[in-house]
Amino acid sequence: MSTSTLSQPLASGVARLGFGELPLAALKARYGHPASGSRYVELDGFPVHYRDEGSPDKPAVVMMHGVVSSLHTWDGWVKAFSPHYRVIRFDLPCFGLTGPAPGEYSEERMRKVLGLLLEHLKVERTILVGNSLGGYLAWSYALERPELVERLILLDPVGYPMRRIPWMIAAASLPGATWAMPLWMPRALIAQGVREVYGERSRIQPGVADRYYELTRRPGNRRAMMEIFRLLVRLNRSRRDTPERVARIGVPTLLMWGDRDRWIAPEQVEYWRRDLPGLKVQVYSGVGHVPMEEIPERSALDALNFLGAKQ
Repeated sequence: MSTSTLSQPLASGVARLGFGELPLAALKARYGHPASGSRYVELDGFPVHYRDEGSPDKPAVVMMHGVVSSLHTWDGWVKAFSPHYRVIRFDLPCFGLTGPAPGEYSEERMRKVLGLLLEHLKVERTILVGNSLGGYLAWSYALERPELVERLILLDPVGYPMRRIPWMIAAASLPGATWAMPLWMPRALIAQGVREVYGERSRIQPGVADRYYELTRRPGNRRAMMEIFRLLVRLNRSRRDTPERVARIGVPTLLMWGDRDRWIAPEQVEYWRRDLPGLKVQVYSGVGHVPMEEIPERSALDALNFLGAKQ
């Protein structure tokens, strides 16, 4: 038996265990082909994967995902929004097909990339929509550049300090995580994370866990994700001025939350209500951390009603 014959099953077994990366070209063909609307632009020294869909002559809505996710998390919203809005979504640095960004990882740089994308697409004013980390990016950008933001829709956003950080994020600060987690992140681990962010696991559609898993294996993503996870841990420890910052949000805001969110406790809804008078709130019974994935039709309809779009 030849060495190459031996190496094939070995490589296959290693891949199943979660070691190694997947070819970028194959991932682009499956999740980011131009025929599906995917585009790529270099911003701040690295290529950003985005889609610009819907009605180009209508107001722009920018949708941003959370950790370990990608622009595909908004698939269920795009169909509902497209007749009424220009829908822009992109893979945040370190995730999806955008992948790692050379240099420092910081919240300031994430906002910079968002601003550069808006400039590239000639968007002068927008509605920002964000889930989890993307929610934090949305509302913090609205504070930094209020003249560019018309409204906010926040789904289970990062903001107030969490008493319990999600295990996948907290693990990045453990000894040895820097080298161990990028090497070994099996499908079972990612699938468990997907189950945790859904309130009702029967709502997970076929192929969703595979998509999350395969995009973590984009070259460079896993090591870069560790940097983002550590950034979130630092923010959770140091950010004590959230009440004052939230109170400064000056645009109409809709807060959407699943009451079975296992990642960011639903009790934070009351903090938002306390600090942002006039806030519109929609809490979903039996739903988890990603309402736009778990109940896309209902959550999209609620968002469109908030925006005043005629159905």
